[in-house]
Amino acid sequence: MRTDVHTINEQTRHQDLTEGLMMFAAGTSKYFQTGEWRTSTPVFHADQCRQCMLCVPVCPDSSIPVTDGKREEFDYDHCKGCGICANVCPFGAITMREGR
Repeated sequence: MRTDVHTINEQTRHQDLTEGLMMFAAGTSKYFQTGEWRTSTPVFHADQCRQCMLCVPVCPDSSIPVTDGKREEFDYDHCKGCGICANVCPFGAITMREGR
């Protein structure tokens, strides 16, 4: 993990905060565990998956890792639970459950 990116918490001084909605560098979201925002969680049913990969390109958070041409379990540290992957899966291999 990069050391020049700091964690913002209740002890962070206001002088160390940036203005909201401003992006100072691309690709930095991978350094923050944004999955804690999730209110619904996708559940992967590997036995129903046909590896069609339709879910992978529609994930806005790149939370569906692929290794050696096969999709793996969700990256829950970054998944925000939007449910797009479940909507595009033609085999019912992804369902949504309430909660994190």
